[in-house]
Amino acid sequence: MNMVETDLAELEAALGHHFQHQTWLEHALTHSSRRQEAAAMPGAQDNEKLEFLGDAVLGVLVSEYLVTSFPDWSEGQLSKSRSKLVSAKSLYAAARRLRLGRYLRLGRGEEKTGGREKPAVLADAYEAVVAALYLDAGLDAARGFVRSSLLEPALGAGAQHLGQPDHKSGLQELLQAHGGPPAEYRVVSEKGPDHRKTFVVEVHVAGGAVATGTGANKKEAEQAAAQLALEQLRGKDA
Repeated sequence: MNMVETDLAELEAALGHHFQHQTWLEHALTHSSRRQEAAAMPGAQDNEKLEFLGDAVLGVLVSEYLVTSFPDWSEGQLSKSRSKLVSAKSLYAAARRLRLGRYLRLGRGEEKTGGREKPAVLADAYEAVVAALYLDAGLDAARGFVRSSLLEPALGAGAQHLGQPDHKSGLQELLQAHGGPPAEYRVVSEKGPDHRKTFVVEVHVAGGAVATGTGANKKEAEQAAAQLALEQLRGKDA
């Protein structure tokens, strides 16, 4: 069951933690396909139980971070932000940054089908590693790892937008409440060089243009247009 010692030391350096009980790390990196092949080996374990625990630990740590970092946010903003940060997509990105895939212990079949790069496999492994850190050294060790590997990169990539309202969803909910069809978004123009473009998007409701928004990308422009449309429609309802 032991990992190659040099690989273990390399991964520990990336994680920022030297394990006192290295079996926790080995279990965190062992996929169920590997355990099934090694079923005849006494004590063989995979990372499914650690994934379960890691999911809970992540929820606590991310919630703690958001509450203390953004005291003015509403419960709704905090909840949506936590969901984005602990989503499979977010955890997969964190696992890729750590290059967790290269250290996974996979069964032959999973190896052949590209298991080291599968989003679900890597996201699960990240959760298992969080649990391994927690079991080996407590909540502080897990907290430091989650902050450096998940939260700080997310903030650097623009997580300041995490808590902002989703105006497109708000507009959709309003239209549904009135029995109307969903809104449609159309790009009107793209201006500027490729590295610094400005997008202009119109939002159409019931076949007619209601509002226009601009942004550095299509998503931003759509959100801006949806916000203006919401303000206009709510003004009519008032």
